[in-house]
Amino acid sequence: MNNGQNSRTGRLWEVDFFRGLAIIMMVIFHLAYDLDFFRIYEIDLSHGFWFYLARFTASLFLLLVGISLTLSHSRAKLAGQLSQYPFRLLKRSLWIMSLALGITLVTYIVIGRGFIVFGILHLISISILLAYPLLRLGRMNILLGLAAILLGLYIQELEVDFYWLIWLGLAPRDFVSLDYVPLLPWFGLVLMGMAGGALLYKDLVHRFPLPDISAWPPVRGLLFLGRNSLAIYILHQPLLLGLIYLADGPSL
Repeated sequence: MNNGQNSRTGRLWEVDFFRGLAIIMMVIFHLAYDLDFFRIYEIDLSHGFWFYLARFTASLFLLLVGISLTLSHSRAKLAGQLSQYPFRLLKRSLWIMSLALGITLVTYIVIGRGFIVFGILHLISISILLAYPLLRLGRMNILLGLAAILLGLYIQELEVDFYWLIWLGLAPRDFVSLDYVPLLPWFGLVLMGMAGGALLYKDLVHRFPLPDISAWPPVRGLLFLGRNSLAIYILHQPLLLGLIYLADGPSL
């Protein structure tokens, strides 16, 4: 197909390509995090390159969530299945939330303080539901996205002494978590992605020319990662920890 769409799945190769890149960046950051956590190598993750790598990676994932929502809505419309679309989103949201809660439980058992309360999977699960009624706004979501980001940056500076709005972005100063991606400002990036999807595509067709390089071997590898991103997200940390143990087990 000239529009870069997989004829069997209806997937657009560039979305999986960038998701694959995000997966690689995520694995690299988490490897650095694990090496620092187990004091194998001291790495400053709170400043400089590693700090910005983590935020760029999360931002790319969330932009792609927004773009994918726009594309899946177009796919349902073209297939005449718009009436079923909300239920598909609900099913997807519940599945992702079940994985997120599993991660919460495992990290609570394994590390205790600092366990993941509201990480990126929690956010994606909620964002899928919140985004649905806003899909009809198309490009106008860029304004809502900008507002969500600015509001989130503002409330991050507020002093609170309670925990019940952690999901929103209001957290006490002593709150720590391995992965904290609250609704504000991060949902703003999902909205930006939705606006981007409306700008770049119409009925699953590119609005602007894009060369199709999906057959190139390096690109095909990234496409595989992008198409299996959720499974890789769940499995990569146990695999990394296993490799670290095999390489440096006696010193852990």
